[in-house]
Amino acid sequence: MTVMTEDAPPPARDLRDAAAGVLARRLSPRYLEEHTLLPLGVDDDGALVVAVGAPPDATVLDELGRLYERPIRFVEHAIGEIQAALLTAERESPADAALAINVDGDEDEPLDDLRALAEQEPVIRLVNVTLLDALRAGASDVHFEPLAADLRVRYRLDGVLREMTRVGRQYQAAVVSRIKIMAGLDIAERRRPQDGRIRLKLAGREVDLRVSTLPGLHGEGIVLRLLDPGVSTPELASLGMPDGVRSQFEKLIGRTGGLMLVTGPTGSGKTTTLYAALARLNTQAVKIVTVEDPIEYRIDGVTQVPVNVRAGMNFASALRSILRHDPDIIMVGELRDAETATIAIQAALTGHLVLSTLHTTDAVGAVTRLVDMGVDPFLVAATLQGALAQRLVRLLCDTCAARRDPTVLEMKRWGGVPMRPRVARGCESCAGTGYRGRRGIYELFVPDEALRAAIVAGTSPDVMRTHAITNGTVLLREEGFRLVREGLTTPEELVRAVGESDT
Repeated sequence: MTVMTEDAPPPARDLRDAAAGVLARRLSPRYLEEHTLLPLGVDDDGALVVAVGAPPDATVLDELGRLYERPIRFVEHAIGEIQAALLTAERESPADAALAINVDGDEDEPLDDLRALAEQEPVIRLVNVTLLDALRAGASDVHFEPLAADLRVRYRLDGVLREMTRVGRQYQAAVVSRIKIMAGLDIAERRRPQDGRIRLKLAGREVDLRVSTLPGLHGEGIVLRLLDPGVSTPELASLGMPDGVRSQFEKLIGRTGGLMLVTGPTGSGKTTTLYAALARLNTQAVKIVTVEDPIEYRIDGVTQVPVNVRAGMNFASALRSILRHDPDIIMVGELRDAETATIAIQAALTGHLVLSTLHTTDAVGAVTRLVDMGVDPFLVAATLQGALAQRLVRLLCDTCAARRDPTVLEMKRWGGVPMRPRVARGCESCAGTGYRGRRGIYELFVPDEALRAAIVAGTSPDVMRTHAITNGTVLLREEGFRLVREGLTTPEELVRAVGESDT
């Protein structure tokens, strides 16, 4: 029986697919785990390709040859990743039944059993390999989602969720308990949401994970937000703002007082923009204090205060304490409630530059949101220096993107502008998505005296938006359309980021 080896190991994702395949099912899970091997497929020469953690002995070679009736070719791979891949494949066998536990019944599993399962080496390796894979892929979040049949694992890549693997249902509680133990959460509490944090070292890098659990129909789901403290603070020039917007934004944050807001939905890059602004303002002459949940970047010379709800430190209470520390510039991670907004407005009135974020659909919507939160319109008019709305759109992969003819509907929406948009096709370079990386699109609203009077008078947002456009504000949709014309993104991606319209 011919045996060949090669140095290039298969990707971890290929291993997980193979673990659930027909070839692997011809061997018992106990046999695969005992010998740390995994059949991958048949090559062009008819040989069975098998991933192994170490060169197997002659007995294993003979057994494989007799079972599959073909030559065997071994590919060396990391032992931990083979074991993790085997664990992801749901199998019904006596060996698996010993590990199976009740995840959605009324009876509670004994805590000692949960801890024992969570501390098993294959479970530990599965969680570690998943996190390492997510970090290497550049994922911002990892979702562990319990379904009726198994536990689905998805990564958020460039703002879009992609399924990466599935874990057998019999291992669901073990994986969930492992993550909860790492985050210091109560593994016995499965009926209420919990939040925690993990700090660990992956691939030589310190990584912070924000952990959130949520009970569901089929068990607890977990979402991990990956925060890499080693990532350098971004610069304003690197965010992709048009020159005019960046120049005006820099003037606004250069003022000695007032309120500057960055708006947009979750995951639109608001915090990154604020960090870039702080990096620009951070000098020996000023004191900058932030209150954040969580701290995503570390900036030397800036006092950064994390929110700690358990200790009674929320945004409002932290902001009150910050004002007693003689700051020049304050950054509040988010204006979540009326109390926080009111304190921020008072700070802006008393000579502090306050930077913060809001969840609104456009820049003018910041005015309406503040008023709805209970801030008097005259205070909004007096303190608001500007509002920057933003979104993140995925950029086309230059390797596989291709031009196409516009549709009749698109030509109508674009006002007959002659153009041939590019389409996302997908290739190995972009993992089949058609996109690589993201870029911000921005809409800057700067109230002049007429707009401040309109805010006090309670003028409708539509009227204020029309006035802002007359003053030179470029709407998000128009800025996104410019990227479509330049072939940097697609009309479909613009609709995903901004929404349907007569674009």
